[in-house]
Amino acid sequence: MKGEALLKTNQLGAATVEFALTATVFLAVLFTLIDFAYLFWGNLSMAHAVREGARYAVTGQSGLDPTPQGTAQDRCDAAVEAIKNQSMGFYAMVSPVVTFKTVNNDGSITVVACSASNQITVISIANTLPLLTPFLKPFFTNGNYTFTVSATMKNEGF
Repeated sequence: MKGEALLKTNQLGAATVEFALTATVFLAVLFTLIDFAYLFWGNLSMAHAVREGARYAVTGQSGLDPTPQGTAQDRCDAAVEAIKNQSMGFYAMVSPVVTFKTVNNDGSITVVACSASNQITVISIANTLPLLTPFLKPFFTNGNYTFTVSATMKNEGF
C-alpha cells in the first residue's frame, strides 16, 4: 500500500511536463505553418495586383491617377493605383519599389516612366514583407521575406 501511494505522488507532475513539451512543439509547428501561409498569400496577392495593374496600364487609361497632369506618367500612376486597389491591403505592408520597363524592338530593355503604344511593358515590384511570428525570423534576412513580382504585357495601340 505504501509503495502505491509513493508511486502516485511521484507522477503527479508527469502529465503537466508531458503536456508542456508536446504543446511547445505543436505550437511551434502551428505558428510556422501560419507564417508560411501568410507569406505565400502575400506573394500571390501582389502577383495578382501587378497583373491587374499591367492590364490596366496597357489599355492607355489613366482614369485612376489621383493627380492627373496630362502626361504619360499619368498612365503609370494610374497603374500603381490599380495595383494598390487589387492588392488586398498588402501594398501598404510590403514596402514596394515599383519599376516600369520597356522592351524595345531590338530586344534591349529601357527603364522608363511609361512606354508608348505597341511596346512591351514590364511592371516589377520588389517587396519586403515582415514575418508575423519569431519562429521563422532567424531564417530570413532581417526577419523579412523579400520577393519580386512582375507582369509583362504589350501595350495596345491607343
